[in-house]
Amino acid sequence: MLQWNWKIENESYLKKTIERCRKHKIILPTFKQLKHPESIPESIQKSLEKIDLQELHPLNLFRINWRNNTSTGRIGEINYLEIPKEITGVKARIIGLVGKFFPTGAHKVGATYGCLVPYLVTGRFNPEYHKAVWPSTGNYCRGGAFNSALLGVHTVAILPEEMSEERFDWLKKIGAEIYATPGCESNVKEIYDKCHELEAKSDEYLIFNQFDQFGNAIWHYEVTGSTIETLFNQIKKQNQRLSGYVSATGSAGTIGAGDYLRKKFPTIKVTASEALQCPTLLMNGFGAHRIEGIGDKHIPWIHNVKNTDAVVAINDEDPLRVLRLFNEPEGQKFLESLGISSDVIQKLPYLGISSISNLISSIKLAKYFEFNENDVVFTIFTDSVEMYRSRLNEMNEQWRKYSLKQAEIDWHSVLQRQSIDYFKELSYYDKKRIHNLKYFTWIEQQGKDVEELNAQWYDENYWEERFSIVPEWDKLIEEFNDKVGLSI
Repeated sequence: MLQWNWKIENESYLKKTIERCRKHKIILPTFKQLKHPESIPESIQKSLEKIDLQELHPLNLFRINWRNNTSTGRIGEINYLEIPKEITGVKARIIGLVGKFFPTGAHKVGATYGCLVPYLVTGRFNPEYHKAVWPSTGNYCRGGAFNSALLGVHTVAILPEEMSEERFDWLKKIGAEIYATPGCESNVKEIYDKCHELEAKSDEYLIFNQFDQFGNAIWHYEVTGSTIETLFNQIKKQNQRLSGYVSATGSAGTIGAGDYLRKKFPTIKVTASEALQCPTLLMNGFGAHRIEGIGDKHIPWIHNVKNTDAVVAINDEDPLRVLRLFNEPEGQKFLESLGISSDVIQKLPYLGISSISNLISSIKLAKYFEFNENDVVFTIFTDSVEMYRSRLNEMNEQWRKYSLKQAEIDWHSVLQRQSIDYFKELSYYDKKRIHNLKYFTWIEQQGKDVEELNAQWYDENYWEERFSIVPEWDKLIEEFNDKVGLSI
């Protein structure tokens, strides 16, 4: 079995990072605290009452969890939204964790914390020398820039040039060094090429690649997975079961929560979602699409494909049409005519483009397996409409002003009549086909070891070994905080 060890590598780097954290008054939360945020010390929760969620304040690291109460500033109940059947058109309950209430307004800040912190506490990162590089198709570089800024570390953000202007504006405001690579959402190789270019230029650039950094999936396994388990046990009704979990593949971090849920709910259907215009998992396809934030044209190194039961592809126009339905006044007026509560309608803007794609994927999952009122499907509402106001303006210019009639058309054709086309239940060899695609990206292009690729498929302990590293990391974090010496 390939061993996966984390130990202190450079005492000098570690000392510099400790000094930097002491200077900037940074205390690192443990994974356990982010998993059980009610355990965060009262003194920190009290301080959070006076700190804005989006403020560049070191205590906001403790808000990298799913339970931020924006009214009190403290840790509260889990942020989630259940989409009523009047919208979904299915009997099964569809529930999404809401990412809007993270620092940066998106859940990707959790993935970046999971990637960065192990490097900090083991002396693999020198804050006085290294530049933290965050290759991304959207929100990951936002989270990375946020965490880096807290440390006073030089931030490099790499993302496709066709991403929404809100993302670029935010990165400029925070002072990141930005590289806009050619293409759109699905042009991931171009991002890798820019990383290689920077690495060849100087060893100052330290790449935190979300597609191969296991800290990404580990954060979601530990925090997102356990949050869904807790929420299900809170809201389930008699005879209800946790039947499905849906996540866009993207960097394969968020879908890592499915590995946790499989252990707790063995019959769960873990479903990977992608864009129909770039159906890599579904049919080894390629192309360009407009579902911002999910990436494509390769299989991430950290994706445990064996744990994926199905794949679904979504036409990228569908989430855009529903984005208008959920946010334009005429769309909300139409939803109100269906009897949907004003409270739900006011919260529908919690869903950005990829969140809506996850919702549509959940509807397809429920229809394919003929789920009923005893089935509960969970998904992730990764970010909100705040990232996409410019897209709404563009659609109003290109498609004309939104109307009640168009709202009815979009509700009926996209949501109520959503079918099970482009949905595939995966056999053993379907999964192996998808896994084998990793070879072309990671062995041929990125120089990884084929022995490890085979271990991912054949070694029964490979994934368990990685997901069980958290207690070791938490011990290192606690020792690190002791050396920083700040009172909490």
